Amino acid sequence: MLFNSNAFYIFLPIVFVIYWLTPPKHRWGVLLVSSYYFYMSANAKYILLILLTTAVSYGTALVIEKTEEQKKKKLCMGLALLVCLGLLFFFKYFNFLSSSVTAILARASISMSPVTLKLVLPVGISFYTFQTLGYVIDVYKGKTKACRHFGKYAAFVSFFPLLLAGPIERAEHLMPQIEEEHHFEYDKAIRGAKLIAWGYFKKIAIADVLSSSVDIVYNQVTSFTGLALGVATLFYAFQVYCDFSGYSDIARGVACLFDIDLVNNFKSPYFAASVKEFWARWHISLSTWFRDYVYIPLGGSRTGKWKTYRNLLVTFLVSGLWHGASWTFVIWGGLHGAAQIFERIWNQYFPPGKEGKNRFRVLLTFAFVTLAWLFFRANTMSDAIYILTHLFDGITHPLSYVKECYVAFKKAGLIQSNELKLVLFWVVLLMAHDYIALREDVCQWFGRFGKPVRYTFYFALIFVVLYSRQLGEYSFVYFQF
Repeated sequence: MLFNSNAFYIFLPIVFVIYWLTPPKHRWGVLLVSSYYFYMSANAKYILLILLTTAVSYGTALVIEKTEEQKKKKLCMGLALLVCLGLLFFFKYFNFLSSSVTAILARASISMSPVTLKLVLPVGISFYTFQTLGYVIDVYKGKTKACRHFGKYAAFVSFFPLLLAGPIERAEHLMPQIEEEHHFEYDKAIRGAKLIAWGYFKKIAIADVLSSSVDIVYNQVTSFTGLALGVATLFYAFQVYCDFSGYSDIARGVACLFDIDLVNNFKSPYFAASVKEFWARWHISLSTWFRDYVYIPLGGSRTGKWKTYRNLLVTFLVSGLWHGASWTFVIWGGLHGAAQIFERIWNQYFPPGKEGKNRFRVLLTFAFVTLAWLFFRANTMSDAIYILTHLFDGITHPLSYVKECYVAFKKAGLIQSNELKLVLFWVVLLMAHDYIALREDVCQWFGRFGKPVRYTFYFALIFVVLYSRQLGEYSFVYFQF
């Protein structure tokens, strides 16, 4: 069940009404049942996986908290890691590892057929696996208490707004909200509705429109060259941002309807003045997860310069692999790790300074992030290499460089697209929103305008979403992870 599907438009109001009509002490049960129904609508049989992950993490956390023997604590944590990561590896990485080993052996003149399994990746497995592992590790470290109530813990793991694509919540933040009794707050519900509307605008009016253009180029890259590849990659930079941050906004908004706060996963990432700052603003719940559970345990920045560089690179290589079982994702992660190492060395000699320099760094960071996205989007490694090697073909002749892009896009039917022309204006509106968000809460800023202005904007936003939705129903990019 997608957030932008007709089924969800029916599902959400029903759950909302039942939740608030149910006595407060039993509302966690409504969340649990509705979350399991929501997940089973994608593939009913995979509910067994989330139940197994929930049961193992719940049980091991209780044992870890009760026992005083360090050896037993480590054994229980190891069991949780083995089961949860084992399931993730089997479904997501088995075929990738098999084909990679076969390719390596082939280079050594050892011929063998890869062992592949016909597996369908369970939706959301990467997200709920990391959420449960974070919980067990935090209990092991004494940062959070083990939950005694299995039902409420199961609701924490499966809470439907974040189940399929995050944000990855920490137990110390979300668990108390699941356990406590809630009372309806009108202002919070209105705030949630605004977040939902803004999320749908980003997803349907921007991401989905750009998606069709990006797919035309990236699904037949050898038919394009030069600036056309660059424009498609730029389009993808905004597509993936609006798609994923739009999902996160909808998730946060839906949670607000149930008086629950989720972490803000995006904070104007394309205004970052460094790759390090970009990751402090992009997919924040994931970047902080890798920081706390991978980078710091490796030694962080406490083990000397060269080991710090190693820790950064390893963390981002693992992050790339988390995103997808493909070498293109590994390279994408490695590029971000290498960029942070370069920044650390560069800043030793040329520290960030004046505002003008920072603006230049914002543009430079955006250019790097956009270029790196081509590995994230490319269907194969050969496609990624083709784009990288043909991206600047003809750039020494600027007029023909632009003209060839125009001709290629016109031939593909993109120049004639009114929706694509309109989406460029929506991107400007989006960036204006993100620029304001750097300094203050946008809802509070917009609240200074009179009701006629605000309500005109709200209705216009809804109209744009409904109009854009006629173009088709597209899945969310991060559902594949």
